[in-house]
Amino acid sequence: MDSWQLKAACRGPQAEIFFPPAHAERKEEKLQREERAKSICATCSVRGDCLEYAVRIREPHGIWGGLNEMERRQYAERQVG
Repeated sequence: MDSWQLKAACRGPQAEIFFPPAHAERKEEKLQREERAKSICATCSVRGDCLEYAVRIREPHGIWGGLNEMERRQYAERQVG
């Protein structure tokens, strides 16, 4: 585990909202879950480290550094382009 992960605001029982549930979720449920997760990311002191890590390892799931999967892909493309 990287040291920044120990400081992450998402650690603890609320961590489950950062990833999709095992069952299918409706679009509105997904958007609400992601907004709750992103609001936690907005207060996080290691948000940048988290985002860079997720982009580097091409994390395919969840909210990392305040971005969802599609947003991270777009972010990574902007970094390269």
